[in-house]
Amino acid sequence: MDITKILNTRRVLLDMTATSKAEAIEELTDLLQRDGAISCRDTFISDVWQRESEGSTGFENHIAIPHGKSSAVTTTTLAIGRTRQDIPWETLDGSAVRCIILFAVRLEDQNTTHIRLLSQVAGALADDDLIEQLLKETSPQKIIDLFSQYAESDYC
Repeated sequence: MDITKILNTRRVLLDMTATSKAEAIEELTDLLQRDGAISCRDTFISDVWQRESEGSTGFENHIAIPHGKSSAVTTTTLAIGRTRQDIPWETLDGSAVRCIILFAVRLEDQNTTHIRLLSQVAGALADDDLIEQLLKETSPQKIIDLFSQYAESDYC
């Protein structure tokens, strides 16, 4: 799976105004809705909160990866956002969050595409250099390019 096939620069926001987890999820959801990836904002946000209730999606190194598997998702994709300030979020290392990678997954993709996409993003987030760039880069296209290095090959 090549992340560049499901992510575009309209779904990357590197100057978010959010100051809380709820605001961050809403701001990135609005980005997805404006770009046509979700059909119903309220349904999608409800599904993201349902997943959050099952366990925090805070990662480490100032990263969170919330996700919603939802009937409101028209196209499985990601929205990537970076906040102007730290946001409290339950993370594995106790760090506040600065970068949010919101997964929007069609119900039909929840057992296939979602797993492959999550695996690709997790692999990328294991790279400390990538995380450092992710937290500083100012170009949405370069953010996408960072993740594209970890694309799965279509050939086995």
